Amino acid sequence: MLTRLRSWARAMKRDTLVLYLVVRDPRTPWYAKAVAGLVVGYALSPIDLIPDFLPVIGLLDDLLLVPAGLYLAMRLVPAAVAADCRVRAANMAQKPTSRAGAIAVLAVWLALAGLAARWLWSAFGR
Repeated sequence: MLTRLRSWARAMKRDTLVLYLVVRDPRTPWYAKAVAGLVVGYALSPIDLIPDFLPVIGLLDDLLLVPAGLYLAMRLVPAAVAADCRVRAANMAQKPTSRAGAIAVLAVWLALAGLAARWLWSAFGR
């Protein structure tokens, strides 16, 4: 079972790199680029939307959101583009990171903190 999990994790990493290349490929339709861009931005972001140190919930994004997004995005990409990007991803030496994804996650966290502060102020500040 451990070998199956490792191969599944490797496949997810590979597909993330494939989608990274798919987003930059001019043959990819705009809707596939949009979905793939969201998935890649989140998957390659150094910051998680739900921090991993939270028990159970912290791992749900890695176990559910990323694989579901990868599956949906890969279904939208034309087969020829996906095959070409798989070959190119196999030859990549370094994994990219997503600054835009990190900024988006930080923006969500800041917005949530602002909403929480506003709620606390209205509930207890008066």
